[in-house]
Amino acid sequence: MSGRTALVAGATGLIGGHLVPLLLADPAYEKVVALSRRPLQGIASAKLQTIISDFDALDSALSGIAADDAFCALGTTIKAAGSQEAFRKVDHDYIAAFARAAKAAGAKRFLLVSSMGADANSPIFYAQVKGETERAIRSIGFESMHIFRPGLLLGERKEKRRGEEIGAALTPFLNPLMLGPLRAYRSIKGETVARAMKGAALSGGAGAHIHTHDAMMRFAGV
Repeated sequence: MSGRTALVAGATGLIGGHLVPLLLADPAYEKVVALSRRPLQGIASAKLQTIISDFDALDSALSGIAADDAFCALGTTIKAAGSQEAFRKVDHDYIAAFARAAKAAGAKRFLLVSSMGADANSPIFYAQVKGETERAIRSIGFESMHIFRPGLLLGERKEKRRGEEIGAALTPFLNPLMLGPLRAYRSIKGETVARAMKGAALSGGAGAHIHTHDAMMRFAGV
């Protein structure tokens, strides 16, 4: 299908920074609308519309926008957010607000970057919020929903995360040892997740789907 319009939240992050150029380069997409709190750097295309907006005002920001696919790579960490409350605002409230705005804009497909271990009933706060977010998006009623649950994400970030740097250094040794159910926890490049999101959006089919490491590799064509 040609002539699609994509909405992207989290366009300046590790995954979103790869996703926007991939969508712009794909002839299936006629227009890419990137929501961001700051301008995108190094990307120029007649197909790209950047909306600088506070995520507290998405309804007005997306007024008049019509979309087919919504991609959400928005997220933070408790450390970066500064508190559990601030983390929940970004990783739950803002994502749910984006999903509702995307639905109102006509989006039929919603693609969400979540996390391994996401579970609304988890005793671990981070995993609990991720699970609650997945549940909130499911309730909105998209024709097709794809949830991506990567393990450790690899790639260059603007902010340094010491734990991820250590994990990335160990990846060549640890990934081959993670077999059976542990394969889902293998490290994966942010770019690969972005490619998987685009692949899933163009794959067709309805319903809700959860993708872990191996499925993401397949959708990405790796």
